[in-house]
Amino acid sequence: MEKFKTLTGVAAPMNKINVDTDMVIPKQFLKTIKRSGLGKNLFYEMRYDEDGSENPDFILNKTAYRNATILIAGDNFGCGSSREHAPWAILDFGIRCIISTSFADIFYNNCFKNGILPITVSKEHLDKLMNDAEHGSNAKLSVDLQNQIVMRPDGGKITFNVDPFKRHCLMHGLDDIGLTMENKSKIENFENRKKILHPWLFSSA
Repeated sequence: MEKFKTLTGVAAPMNKINVDTDMVIPKQFLKTIKRSGLGKNLFYEMRYDEDGSENPDFILNKTAYRNATILIAGDNFGCGSSREHAPWAILDFGIRCIISTSFADIFYNNCFKNGILPITVSKEHLDKLMNDAEHGSNAKLSVDLQNQIVMRPDGGKITFNVDPFKRHCLMHGLDDIGLTMENKSKIENFENRKKILHPWLFSSA
């Protein structure tokens, strides 16, 4: 997956609590096992009217936020079912960082496995960032994962904490497969020793 070190971009404010994964990507779009193509259906029921046209009042349909790469969200974001399609849809839209006061555990962990940085901050700090985001494309945020800092448009800094292992994986673009492949030589050496010591295990007869 793509490495995450620093990110500067427009932040979209979604001042709504308990946004669950069905709101992020409704069940009718879970038939695919591909990670691409889901971005157009992100927040489908809020983003589109019944006739399929865009809801002009939804934040990501507003001109200033169509290319948002950061989402400022209300408390308990990503609750509900454990569908991994939720971070797939968020990433496919182009959002690589979500900032909230809290996340559902499974969604939080799925974000890291899909190249998205979820940041937990205090209510006071979230209010400041939400206010920044409401200024549109003229108020970009910068996220520095190396130093664990969010830089506000006025120059103010908000620090955050991330588990060191998760931070390492995200900065180096390592999902579960990538972590396994870091030990490729050890795995091959183990397999070669097994073939010598227990050749009957590898017999095709």
